[in-house]
Formats: sequence, structure tokens, C-alpha cells
Amino acid sequence: MARLGAITAASALLAGVLLVQWLPQLPPYWSLVLVLLAAAWLAWRCPRWRWLAWLLFGIAWAAWRGGVAMDARLPRALEGHDFVVVGTIADLPLAQPDASRFTLQAEQVTLDGQPIALHGRITVAWYEDAPPLRPCSRWRLSLRLRRPRGLLDPGGADSERSALQRGIVATGYVRDVADNAPLAGTPWCVDGVRDAVARGIAVRVHDRHDAALLQAFTVGDTRGLQQRDWAVARANGVSHLIAISGFHVGVAAVFGVWLAWLVYALWPRLGLWLPRPQAQAAAALLVAAMYSALAGFGLPTVRTLLMIAVVALARCSRRGSSGAQSLALALIAILLADPLAVLAAGFWLSFVGVAFLMLCLQSRGRGVRAFLHELSAGQLLMTVALLPLTLWFFGQASLVGALSNLIAVPVVSFVIVPCALLGMLLLGLCPPLAAPVLWLAARIAHAQWWLLEQMATWPGAHWYLPAVQAPALLLAVLGALWLFLPRGVPLRWLGLLLFLPLLWPPLPRPVEGAFQVWVLDVGQGLSVVLRTRDHVLVYDAGARYPSGFDVGEAVVLPSMHALGIDHLDMLVISHGDNDHAGGAEAVANAFPQAQRYAGEPSRVRVPMRQCVAGQAWQWDGVRFRVLNPPRGAGDRDNDSSCVLLVEGRGGRLLLPGDISSAAEPLVAAALGPGPAPVLLVPHHGSRTSSGAAFIAAVRPRLALVSAGWRNRFGHPRPEVLARYAAARVPVFDTAGQGAMALDFPADAPPRREPGWRQRQARYWRE
Repeated sequence: MARLGAITAASALLAGVLLVQWLPQLPPYWSLVLVLLAAAWLAWRCPRWRWLAWLLFGIAWAAWRGGVAMDARLPRALEGHDFVVVGTIADLPLAQPDASRFTLQAEQVTLDGQPIALHGRITVAWYEDAPPLRPCSRWRLSLRLRRPRGLLDPGGADSERSALQRGIVATGYVRDVADNAPLAGTPWCVDGVRDAVARGIAVRVHDRHDAALLQAFTVGDTRGLQQRDWAVARANGVSHLIAISGFHVGVAAVFGVWLAWLVYALWPRLGLWLPRPQAQAAAALLVAAMYSALAGFGLPTVRTLLMIAVVALARCSRRGSSGAQSLALALIAILLADPLAVLAAGFWLSFVGVAFLMLCLQSRGRGVRAFLHELSAGQLLMTVALLPLTLWFFGQASLVGALSNLIAVPVVSFVIVPCALLGMLLLGLCPPLAAPVLWLAARIAHAQWWLLEQMATWPGAHWYLPAVQAPALLLAVLGALWLFLPRGVPLRWLGLLLFLPLLWPPLPRPVEGAFQVWVLDVGQGLSVVLRTRDHVLVYDAGARYPSGFDVGEAVVLPSMHALGIDHLDMLVISHGDNDHAGGAEAVANAFPQAQRYAGEPSRVRVPMRQCVAGQAWQWDGVRFRVLNPPRGAGDRDNDSSCVLLVEGRGGRLLLPGDISSAAEPLVAAALGPGPAPVLLVPHHGSRTSSGAAFIAAVRPRLALVSAGWRNRFGHPRPEVLARYAAARVPVFDTAGQGAMALDFPADAPPRREPGWRQRQARYWRE
């Protein structure tokens, strides 16, 4: 009964916390007091309704914590100001070619000498001449700050949700002033130990990539891994093994049990003061806690640590504890400590995976054969059971993941991690002996990674599906549960049918003469995806930054996958500026068969054909015409932009790139008669474009701006917006709307859909 009570309480608490995360805005604090009083009354007076009390408590607790976290953010009125911040560097700083990036735990914040009530974590970039930065060091820095805000696109990462879950209250960069300086009194912290261990591994393992893998396995330091490493991990479904996973903490706990056994074998009289089972439980918890600290207390490690703590406390108090009860108590502990943990993908992958293993994996006795069966069956179960959640959170899955994990999990968990743990121990006790142990671990990691790289090229390693809808997710999870029920349950194979809405979702396509358009939110840049009935065109691909962040790879391709687009017929790059052409290489490599055109082919990193006025083609009843640049016009920078006019039966779309007022008359003259087009505002709304004569000649029915939030150019400029307002043209921008979708039906005028910030409104989004 007690076990069922813990499971019921955990389920109800989780449901209450989860309900809050779907709210577009949080309820006022006074209403939460009423909810808490109702929960307390139900728990006291109605024992049968205690599950409802837990549900109401979860709602009130999650809403209050969410409200406190949002209130802790930098006030909107203070965005863009320079602050003097005293704080300690938390986590592990990352030095990149363009900047050093780190998280600063703010201790004191002032604006013009006046203290500001801003406490929490600030993500910082130091762009110019950044000095070496160490964890735990204290600094006084001049920072230009703003509230956490990210790009919002179909299939893209939600950095604002991540900022809320991580307690980020502001983002900013270091201003180049003389007052920036380190401070005395640097405290000791775990991140400093992690950094010291990572540097010790780098010194003793000469191959940089092998050292980076060991650093990730041992202390969760992923700074040495490249984008290709993460791509290989995703293709094999082993991302959970790169940084420290919960299974590694379990191995550390077993190491603690063995250590206690060794101590009692050497000094058996210790059993007179403390029984060995209780000592082993305490040692397991202690070693697991130390290892979780070295991992930075990530969510998978905390979940495993809490489960170990429940089992250890039950053992020390001589009380039994089942696996399901331990999982439920660990869930309750995490939700009470941090209800915002449900915003992290790791929370769901950890708990759902363990729950499926407990419910569906039956023990086959003992021995090597039983162990191998449980290991192989467990990997198959985890691959299928976590497939819906993997697609929900990441938009892709790996069909070779079961085999990859079958190889990688035992090698990493039973060979590499124990060797690395022993090497870490020897680093402190006897450094010369650490080198051969770490060398052995590095060679094994090297061989395993080589195999994973080969498997990453297999068919099905990268499997993409359109964005998963909540009903399809729930049906697939139920289907996985039904599919893996114990033997004897009839018609288990019918669970496969519940996967159908997930694997084959309905994808309405434009009819003949119609087309759909998505202006993606790429920050200060441009990327447009256009689809007719059977063809797809991408116009510009966003920027690529020196840090390695590629908008083409991080935004354009995931958006196409989320929209159900699995092919590309043409890639058009308006001109060679980085904010338009930087991501072209990633898109071209993903779709090598696509035709490529550009206004300035020589400035694009992949081979492109010259885009010239007069080029035209037709797809599925939709006509495409190039209006600029003229043939033989030469290099005109922004005015060399490839201007594209798209004409369907119900409306037109004009994509002018970054042309200025000098080229606008030519484009307006070439536009020709027809209905008022939807206009993508030239050059992001720069003052050198969108002249009054151009707006009058084009007569757009509405105008769209692709620009970054609070960008340094001030786009779109107020005078430009004033000209559109004077012409009574409504203007919408990606900075405020997120990605924008437009539908051009064959038998109706163009229709603008709500932006992604409106259609997926959540309380944590700006």
C-alpha cells in the first residue's frame, strides 16, 4: 500500500507540475495561495482524494517557482545597458576562436553606481582579447546585458526554455574597459576540481580527441568535442554516454560497494561497530555523490543519485524498497527540489526509460546468459520505448541506436569508466601510475569511437520525421508499453498500430497553383523555405559564425525536417554576405542534388551558378522569375542580390535580398502587372532601402522583416517603418513573431499564419 501511495503521489505531483508548463502565462501569486489551501484541506480531510491534493500542490509549486524564475530575469526596461557585475565563474569556460564563453554567478550588480537586484546566472561572451579563464575565479566585469532570448523555429531548440530551467537571468558580453579585472578571494568549488582533472587527462593522453572523450566520460567536460563528434553520437543514439550518464553513477556506486568490501576484508573487526551491509550502502552513496559532483550534478546523475540514496537509506534503516518505489521517491525528490526540471529532455528520457525497464523487462535468472539477454533486450526496449520522446525533443532518431548501444554501453560503463575512475584516483594518490591507466582507457575509447564513426554512415543512422504532435506522442508511448508487456498478454503486436500517427503523420501539401512559405527566425540574417505541391526552394540560409554555430545546420535543416520536407530542388543565395550565405554549405551538403544559384557566386563557399534577370521556370502551376541582377552588371555588392518573384494563382511573393534604393527602381519596373505582392522587406529594413517610391510602385499587401532582436544595426529602422505605415502596409518581423508562415492558396488571397511565438505561446517566452 505504501508503495502504491508513493507511485500515486509521484504521478499526481508530476501531472500538476506538467500542467503549468503548457500555460501561456502564469496565474497571479494570490491564486496560488488558494490552490495550496485547497490541497492542504483535501490532504487533511479527504484521505481518498490525496492524489488530488498532490496534483494541486504540484500546480501551485510549479507556478510559484516558474514565476520566481521569470521575475528574477533582468527587467525589460534595463535591457541594453552596461552593468558592473561582480561574480564567480561557474561551470567550465569554453574558449572558442571568436570568443570565450562562460557562466557567471552574479554576486553584486550595479548600474551607474546604483545596486540592481539581479541575482542568478548570466551567460557571458568575451570577444576581444579574453584572458585565460578558470572555474571558481571571481571577476569584476563591465557587461552589456539583455534578457534571455533565442530563435524560435519549427523543429528548433527552445533556448528560452533552457534558460529558465538552468536559472539564467540575463545574457551579455564583456565591454572593453579598463575596469575589467580578476578579484582576490577565489573560493574553492567542484568545477575547479573538474577542470584540474580534465587538464590532468590532457597532459597524460597525447591524442587530443582521445583526451576529449575521456574528459567527457570522467568529468562531463565536453569542451574538447567538435560538432562532428556530436553528429556521430546522434547518429548512433549514444549522446547520453558522451557526457556522464546515470548509468556511470551506478557504476561509481558499485565501486563504492567494492571499496567497502575491501576495507572490511582487511579489517573484519569493523563489523563490530558498523554492520557491513550498512557500510556498503553508505559507501555507495558517498562515492556516487562525489562522482555526481564531478559531473556537475546533471539531471541524469541527480536522478540516479537520488535513487541510490533511497536504496541506501532503506538499507541503513533495514527497510525494504522496491525499484518502482525508489523511482517514485526519486521523482518526488526532484520535483520538490526543482519542478522546472520537467523542461529538460533528460528528465523524461531518464525516468521514462527506467520506468519501461522496470515494467517490461523480466528477469531470466542469473548467469552470463541471463545477463546477455537482459542487456540485449534492454537496449531494444530502450530504443523503441524512447523513440517517441527522442523524436519529440530532437526531431530525429537513429535506427542503428539499439546495436550501437549494445556495443557502447558495456564498453563505456564496464571498461572505460572504471579505468577512468581508477586513473582519476591515481591522479591524486600516485600521478605516475595514472598515465598507463588513462592511456589504456584512451585506446579503448579510440577504438570504440572509430567503430561508431563507421556505423554513423549506415542507412537509417539519421532518421527524421515531421514535428511530433502531442496526441501522436501519447499514442506511441502507449503502443510501446503495450508492445513490451509480459508474455501471455494477447495481441501485443497491436501496439505497433499506435505508432502509425507518429511515423506517418498527415502532411497537407499545396494544390496545383498554390504554394507555402516559411520565413525562418535566423536572427540577423535571412532564410526562406518555399514549397509547391512537389518542389521545394530555399532562399538564403542564414549565417555561419566563427564559433562554429551554423544557422544552416542548426535552424534551416531542422526546420525543413520538422515541416516534413525531405528533399530540396533549388538553393538560391541572394548575395555573398555571411548573414545570407553562411549556412549555404550545410544546406548544400545535406541536399547535394539541388540546383544552386546566387547573385554573387564567387563569394559563396560552395559552387553556385550565376543568378541573372530574365531566368524563369515553373513548378506545379507556380511561376518563378528572376528580376535582378541584370546580365553583365558586375560586382555591385548588395545590389547584386538575386531578386526572386514567385507567382501563384492566388497571390505573389517578392524576395529582394539586400538591394538598396539604387536597385529598387529596376526591380519595381520588372515586377509587371498583377495582384499586390507580399514583400520581404529589402535589407532587413535598412535606411538605405525601402524608398517611398519603391513602396508606392510595389504596393505590397503586407511586409515581412527578417531581423535579429535588438540587433546592433537597429533594423528595421524607424524611418523605414514610418514609410510603410504611411502607405498603410502592415509589417511583421521575425524578432517579435519568431518564424512566420504564409499560405498562398490557388483560389484565395495570401494568408499569414500566427508566428511561432504566438502559436506556441508559453509563459517563459519573451
